[in-house]
Amino acid sequence: MAFPYMEAVVGFMILMYFFETYLDLRQHAALKLPTLPKTLEGVISQEKFEKSRAYSLDKSYFNFVHEFVTILLDSAILFYGILPWFWKKSGSFLLLAGFNDENEILHTLAFLAGVMIWSQITDLPFSLYSTFVIESRHGFNKKGGPYLAIYLWAFMFVLSLVMMTLYPVLIAPLFNKFTPLPDGELREKIEKLASSLKFPLKKLFVVDGSTRSSHSNAYMYGFFKNKRIVLYDTLIQQCKDDEEIVAVIAHELGHWKLNHTMYSFIAVQILTFLQFGGYTLVRNSTDLFRSFGFDTQPVLIGLIIFQHTVIPLQHLVSFGLNLVSRSFEFQADAFAKKLGYGSALRAGLVKLQEENLSSMNTDRWYSAYHYSHPPLVERLAAIDEPDKKAD
Repeated sequence: MAFPYMEAVVGFMILMYFFETYLDLRQHAALKLPTLPKTLEGVISQEKFEKSRAYSLDKSYFNFVHEFVTILLDSAILFYGILPWFWKKSGSFLLLAGFNDENEILHTLAFLAGVMIWSQITDLPFSLYSTFVIESRHGFNKKGGPYLAIYLWAFMFVLSLVMMTLYPVLIAPLFNKFTPLPDGELREKIEKLASSLKFPLKKLFVVDGSTRSSHSNAYMYGFFKNKRIVLYDTLIQQCKDDEEIVAVIAHELGHWKLNHTMYSFIAVQILTFLQFGGYTLVRNSTDLFRSFGFDTQPVLIGLIIFQHTVIPLQHLVSFGLNLVSRSFEFQADAFAKKLGYGSALRAGLVKLQEENLSSMNTDRWYSAYHYSHPPLVERLAAIDEPDKKAD
């Protein structure tokens, strides 16, 4: 008797759903706390805390519904053999269109198109509600027009199929305007910091993120000796003190100086290599395909089955990567502090937390499992700790 792979996969999916829902409930309880963490008392205003709390609770309620519907759909698709049924139907569609259904490439493209359309349709209501109800209710979404959501969805759906790899060059400029940071004290301070660290800064941009959202951030990109730093205009508006903005940049440069990007890239490549090895095993397992209701072994179906069978490993890897990422964030904070930006970074992080309405109270288990960045309370404690020891 063949091993019931499909039943095992569905069972594990449901088990992980209950585990992650348990963590969500813990976090929801933390979000409902009516008072600030002691570390943030006197640092965050009560008004900002109440706004952050309301925003986080809205997203938490939404997440419960979204995850419940997702696990129901995913489990039903696997358990009731909808995947092999849809694979056969996509072959029938090819015949009706006058193509050869025995051509696996054409069959795969027809199947993939159907899956993507189904995915877009089922996720669209949640996406619309998140953007145009939750984000708008809390003052983040600034998009307009009664049919804009449909236009954006249709545009991104088509564009994602043919131009996904060209995003930095063709897509980003369509949605945002990148302009050089004007000459002045802020530019001089950032360039001086980059020069002191021998960071090969070629261009310094401001992106008009405020046209669509009031969230703020900063990032850098580019290869080898052609690095670029991008500041959100909202970051400049919210952090009136130039030192706070430079401190945020110092944190980002810390990631570069400490080779975090390279380490992350190597880790991803190793994981990708292991995944290809695992896929090879799945691809050659006739029993595995039969367990999911397939008489043949199409390449794409092998990929889909592989994604489901490695879910346990994916959860462990995701958790491990989060731990590494959190460690990198602490290291980058320490790097900025070592450069003399400790107080400014502290103030900048607090303002980003306030303006982005990020959660103030977080459950430590939920945080460790889900967050790639440490909560503000933990980051501030790490920044302050050396000073306390020095005293």
